[in-house]
Amino acid sequence: MRWLGPLALAALVAMSTYVAALWAAPPVIMAKAMDRLGAGGINTMQHQGLPGAQSRQIVRPSPDLAYSLCVFDLAKGQVAIDAFVPPRRYWSLSVFDANTDNILSVNDRAVQGGRHALVLSKDGAGGSLAVPGGKGIALIRILVTSPRDLAAIDALRRRSTCAPA
Repeated sequence: MRWLGPLALAALVAMSTYVAALWAAPPVIMAKAMDRLGAGGINTMQHQGLPGAQSRQIVRPSPDLAYSLCVFDLAKGQVAIDAFVPPRRYWSLSVFDANTDNILSVNDRAVQGGRHALVLSKDGAGGSLAVPGGKGIALIRILVTSPRDLAAIDALRRRSTCAPA
């Protein structure tokens, strides 16, 4: 019975630490990722080569996906993303806020070839996508089923843009 108090205190400290870590870790992790991935510029689309064994900018990247990304900051206003979608091939666009929350995902089933355009804003004004906190990452993924497809996929995805609106 005399261990009940210390045991309850230990349980309370453990639960508090767990909740604090769950609350605090995502923004810290995302800030580090945004710093690393944003080294090529903010509010601009960056295109990665096919991931290899040493690729770790994105945690465990898939070796058969071509990645393009935009680290964005809405402090100076809206940002427009114009993504070109390859026909008959897996493609996705995901937008993550600075807290790691996925606030948008769209893929080739919804957009079959052509383009997908959207505007990011802090408040969702004028039909734009509201991004809580105003910072985050937009990530485009395209399936590369054969190395001989890479040149055409790369040319198409390099037409995708991310820029102040």
